[in-house]
Amino acid sequence: MDAARPHILTVSLEEYFHSDALCGAVLQKHWDRFEPRIDRSADRVLKALDQHGAKATFFVLGILAERNQGLVRRIVAAGHEVASHGFWPRSVHGMEVEDFAADLDRAVAAIAAAGGLVRGYRSPRWLCSDDLWVLETLAKKGYSYDASINPVGRKFAALPQFHTVRKHDVAGAERGIFEVPLSVASWAGYRYAVADGHSLRQLPYPMVLRAAARWHRERREPLVCSVTSWEFDPEQPRVTAVKALHRRRQYRNLDCLAERLQGYLRQYRFTGILDHLQRVQGLPVRGPVVVSPLAFPPAPIVIQSAIPQRSTAPLAVSLVVPMFQEEQSIAYFLRTIDAVRERFVATHAITLICVDDCSRDRTWELLTAASEGRTNMQLLRHEQNRGVAAAIQTGIRAASTEIVCSMDCDCSYDPMELLQMIARLGDADLVTASPYHPDGQVLNVPRWRLCLSRTLSFMYRRILGKPLYTWTSCCRVYRRSKVAPIELLHGDFLGMAEMLVRLLRRGGVVCEYPALLEARLLGVSKMKTLRTVRGHIALLFFVLSGRIR
Repeated sequence: MDAARPHILTVSLEEYFHSDALCGAVLQKHWDRFEPRIDRSADRVLKALDQHGAKATFFVLGILAERNQGLVRRIVAAGHEVASHGFWPRSVHGMEVEDFAADLDRAVAAIAAAGGLVRGYRSPRWLCSDDLWVLETLAKKGYSYDASINPVGRKFAALPQFHTVRKHDVAGAERGIFEVPLSVASWAGYRYAVADGHSLRQLPYPMVLRAAARWHRERREPLVCSVTSWEFDPEQPRVTAVKALHRRRQYRNLDCLAERLQGYLRQYRFTGILDHLQRVQGLPVRGPVVVSPLAFPPAPIVIQSAIPQRSTAPLAVSLVVPMFQEEQSIAYFLRTIDAVRERFVATHAITLICVDDCSRDRTWELLTAASEGRTNMQLLRHEQNRGVAAAIQTGIRAASTEIVCSMDCDCSYDPMELLQMIARLGDADLVTASPYHPDGQVLNVPRWRLCLSRTLSFMYRRILGKPLYTWTSCCRVYRRSKVAPIELLHGDFLGMAEMLVRLLRRGGVVCEYPALLEARLLGVSKMKTLRTVRGHIALLFFVLSGRIR
């Protein structure tokens, strides 16, 4: 075989938080809270390709093209092909044809606006046998090829025609469409990808090298290699809310992939899909996919009323956030709070009070750096670690507003809900987020932890005779004048329950707001479970004996 014959290299351009392995924990509402890292990962891929004179097809998400046109222009200027990866990073499985077509059109429009010409498509998630209807839609819209099929596993065991690069006739389309599946090999009855990022990171490197060499030596069709841009970013934040298997899929050998791809680039010649189809398969040169301007009608013109609107001053609110060893979460947290402030700037003036509970990592350093140039942000620090409840109490007493909120730095409760909780305050002295309320919800929280929390809350409810379902939440809204004078015996997690007990014993009014509790995405919980359980049992004994008032 010709040693210089080209193979195909594709790059899926995605942010690390768009990954399929994280989708069960990282929801769409979380995306804007993460720091974008697509530039650094994509630039590393571009540098490696330029170093070896290789070309590739970059499958670009429409949302990324819309927000980062400069990156698309750099890819095109480097001589690489850009193709559609859909607009949103979501599976097409179960999607209606009309919704899929609209997603295609929006992605093409975004990529075209950034200077890219689209002729091909790859689904953000690999297709299964039930999803082959998308090929008909693609062909009718004028796409030249699709690269959404990965024959690994059993999904396409009965469809051998999708194991090689070939043209397929599609009913109802003027011309067919080329399918460019991922190249696979077989070992002991198990099919694995020869040259994709997952195999290069998860399987023994000599094994995939031998498979690629055998493919190059024995087969005429090109080796189709596929990597994802976030796989070239080993410094990406670690999301801890997913299962161990998913963390392994996402993070194992991230620091090795760049060098392993370099080995392929040194040994083989690579080009993009369109170049291969035009040069080898005889695909005629056609224009890119075009979207009708009617697909995106202009926004309606809104005529402002000539009657001046009566304005009211924003409600002054303080937000207290206790922090201990939170260096991994600070960037995510601050981006989240900035979004809350921007959304409610007309109705709420939020002063952020961050209380560092004597962290030993870079929490205080990062907070100090982040506070520069930020308005309405106050930093406090304990000289020794005193616990989350003590940190919240320190922030409440330092607040200059009557209404004070508190929440965890990990944003396990959506801070957007705080504004709804403030509206619930009314005649109450404290509003607490309540995932264990009949209308509340939990997501990705371990069952054993839920069982413990629900049991403890049930015991507090029965002993105190108060219809509260959640006693340990840190997401609350307070009347400062009612809670600031309270002295707590416990400064740690127990103090959150103790604060409710003492407020109720003093005649305070507490109401619950049904909320969604999610597992923290970044970092790990600081709570010592067994110690906390023993502490709650002791606290309940003190309540029964009348020692807590």
